[in-house]
Amino acid sequence: MPYIVKDKREVLDPYISALLNALRELESDDEKNSMSGNLNYTITKLLAVVYGTGNYDDRSDAIKTLECAKLEFYRKYVARYEDQKEFENGAVDTTLEPTIAAPTKK
Repeated sequence: MPYIVKDKREVLDPYISALLNALRELESDDEKNSMSGNLNYTITKLLAVVYGTGNYDDRSDAIKTLECAKLEFYRKYVARYEDQKEFENGAVDTTLEPTIAAPTKK
């Protein structure tokens, strides 16, 4: 879980800010350069350095970290966005019957 103590956040946040600035600068300098690709590279490199030379348990910790980060991001950011869009546009109606018949074979 990403809810580390304030002292650790204060140490890490300046480095995260500097990294984010570098990623944004790379993206703005070259239209072929995507944030997704640069971020993927950064995450992969960090995981490889931290977990890539360990045993199976160490390497599976990398997967656990990614999965938990993915779930946390979905829970805190994506789900809220989806809930807002559902509120604005209505839920998917799953009770309707098809109004157009499926094509028949000849």
